[in-house]
Amino acid sequence: MKIAVKIVGIKYVNEIDSYWSDQDFIELLKMFDFPDVDQISPDELREMLYLAVTDFKPEEAAKILLTFKLSNQLTKSQIQSLSHEMTEDRVVEEYPEPELHFDLFNINQLLFKAFNGTFPNTEASIVSIELHSEEVVQIEMTEEIMTKLIGAGLTEKSIIKRLYADQIEGKVPFEDAAKFIWLLNKTDKNSYKLVTSKYWIEKEDFNQTEYESKIVFYEEDKETKK
Repeated sequence: MKIAVKIVGIKYVNEIDSYWSDQDFIELLKMFDFPDVDQISPDELREMLYLAVTDFKPEEAAKILLTFKLSNQLTKSQIQSLSHEMTEDRVVEEYPEPELHFDLFNINQLLFKAFNGTFPNTEASIVSIELHSEEVVQIEMTEEIMTKLIGAGLTEKSIIKRLYADQIEGKVPFEDAAKFIWLLNKTDKNSYKLVTSKYWIEKEDFNQTEYESKIVFYEEDKETKK
């Protein structure tokens, strides 16, 4: 299946508004021992959390946030190590398990803002994409399909192309796409927005913004059929 792809635009942000809920802020304020949490208006929750966070040492604050969001996925010792690494390293880019990068990005950026730069600043990419073909409206879009579609426009220096060239070409199964594409939303009939780390996709990664892409899926018995 061939589809015409247009990269409409890429913008960088250092915060994803939809990640933290008011209830998250309330629970975190309690974890940081902030008084009279129930009396704080929703508009003030974030700023109050910033104040609460800075009453703790950076690594202590990081440990509380990591525990709140990732205690089901990380051990206490892993959280302890990460809480120290975060003050110096871009863990959202360097942590070996990409499926945690989305959470780590949002935790890091909350700490970055609360501590006014003590933590490294990182950015996310929001990529706007248009797809055109007779079949595109019939596609149930997934992170794997979208990565294969944008893959044709990426340079060989792109980290996605370097790590996942065989997966994009359908030579091997592609199970990691959902780990580094954080959000994928349909915005119109043929339009999509995807959110990921700037580490994974940035403007310089594309050698063309309008091109034709072919989706090739891995077939387990492909070799047998030859």
